[in-house]
Amino acid sequence: MLALARAASHLAAMELVEGIEWRVSEARVPYPDALAEMEARVAAIQASEAREQIWLLEHPPVYTAGTSADPAELIDPRFPVFATGRGGRYTYHGPGQRIGYAMLDLSRRNKDVRCYVHAVEGWVIAALAELGINAFRAEGRIGIWTRDGGTEAKIGAIGVRVRRWVTMHGFAVNLDPNLADFGGIVPCGLPEFPVTSAAQLGKSISPETFDAALALAFPAFLNSVGGACARA
Repeated sequence: MLALARAASHLAAMELVEGIEWRVSEARVPYPDALAEMEARVAAIQASEAREQIWLLEHPPVYTAGTSADPAELIDPRFPVFATGRGGRYTYHGPGQRIGYAMLDLSRRNKDVRCYVHAVEGWVIAALAELGINAFRAEGRIGIWTRDGGTEAKIGAIGVRVRRWVTMHGFAVNLDPNLADFGGIVPCGLPEFPVTSAAQLGKSISPETFDAALALAFPAFLNSVGGACARA
């Protein structure tokens, strides 16, 4: 916890982590604006005109549809709905949820998309462990899961896209969103599993604290992206 406190105290002044730009947006970023900025950054990385980037932010309420989204799983479009090029189905983004977009050049590391998704899952799981939440991967279900509330539930979603080996999108972790807002969709196409949050598990975690936990786990994440892929 001492390391976490030190990371939190210095994070606001950090511009680079492991040579990669670390960007934190304080204000909520509309989803279309974030998508446009992310696509522009990916193009700049491909052209060797910009650094790789991790972007941490929050969106106003929105539903997004991945490439496998089933229209039948959009139950109540009470918020704007956007189609997106990431993998996966419908998910919700909104206040109280930490979004992490990773724009990394896999051609400099390991050209293995499945390995990359596995590494992103491991990064989020390690950050949650630092904050006292036991999370895990589930066979056949992409995302971040926990049984800390007594019932297996999803606490984080993973959705990525890779364009010419540069990654886009990333993860969404539920710190303290209004869980009722997930009711307009079948989250990730899995009606049999509930959605949970750190707050519902009795953990009060600010975005700044979660960002610090991500920063601590970031070097190990990069090593796993660039090294051999172990999917245990």
